Amino acid sequence: MLTVQGLYTEYPNDRGEIVRAAQDVSFTVEEGRLFTLLGPSGCGKTTTLRSIAGLERPRAGEISVNGRVVYSSSKGVFVAPNRRGFGMVFQSYAIWPHMTVFENAAFPLEVGDKKYSKKQVRENVMRVLTAVQLDELADREATKLSGGQQQRLALARALVMEPALLLLDEPLSNLDAKLRDRMRFELKRLQRELKITTVYVTHDQSEALALSHEIAVMNQGRIQQIGRPRDIYEHPATQFVADFVGNTNFLEGVVLRASSGAPCCVVRTELGDVTVHTTKPLPVDGRIAVSIRPEDVELSESQPSGENVWQATVEQKVFLGEAIDFRVAVGSRSLLSRQHPTLRTPIGGAIFVRVNPEKCVVFSTQ
Repeated sequence: MLTVQGLYTEYPNDRGEIVRAAQDVSFTVEEGRLFTLLGPSGCGKTTTLRSIAGLERPRAGEISVNGRVVYSSSKGVFVAPNRRGFGMVFQSYAIWPHMTVFENAAFPLEVGDKKYSKKQVRENVMRVLTAVQLDELADREATKLSGGQQQRLALARALVMEPALLLLDEPLSNLDAKLRDRMRFELKRLQRELKITTVYVTHDQSEALALSHEIAVMNQGRIQQIGRPRDIYEHPATQFVADFVGNTNFLEGVVLRASSGAPCCVVRTELGDVTVHTTKPLPVDGRIAVSIRPEDVELSESQPSGENVWQATVEQKVFLGEAIDFRVAVGSRSLLSRQHPTLRTPIGGAIFVRVNPEKCVVFSTQ
């Protein structure tokens, strides 16, 4: 289990200004789980990962793995990176071009403090090469591997030491889109099969949602929300999380009235009066923002029943194969909606919009 508590990491930039990269970062990763640090460039996620690896020295905080403290400002502990026993894969795979696949994977065993016999090296290396499906390419020159194969070789090299913790810094970012999608499944399979505790860094929301047991969304050096992928997507804690993780429609509005019985209220917005379900207490006349995901903006050519129904006009359509993105105008306001390709309303055509009150996520803007 990895525990990060009250981590502060700061460093001077090129102009000598102090960059507050990680500010009071705390989280726990249970054994065998994949935990993702997700956020935009410069949010502190890579600095946090490098602090765990020992490549950055934090100003304050504590980091421990399976009860072993590898950094503590209060106890004066700082274990060198090569003594932590962690595996790490970077954006650039750093494959040795003059070595074969086998030699690349064997390298950490040959240069480490622990001495292995040739038989032990071969057994350990072939075990991890089999896990990443490169065992039949063991004698191939590393430069003759595809991008996806090089990525798997970098993983094998990180895994061969049987690390207590695997750290992955945007390992799929150099792959093309189709290969990246395929490697997500490979990474997920490998992590689940080996049950290795993993911290994954990415700015790609779909990657984080697809791979993770838990996600920490970061911004400006701080964690905004920690939760399971579905919770992060469906119940974002802040406007930043709602906006960064996936697409959404934001409506600014004022609370007109709150129901004393059901957990709902009516909000005056650009679309008109919108009924939303919320468990948060909202004061009358309070200013709020309502987040509605594109897939929750329902479209139909016949008028539906229920609340939050408006007539609209199709402004634009983008065919995506498995779905169509519609941009529809409700009065002066445009909404993004994702629908099944069977909906064929033409551009300029009339259409009805409906939003389920339970699908509206509310944030106070005061």
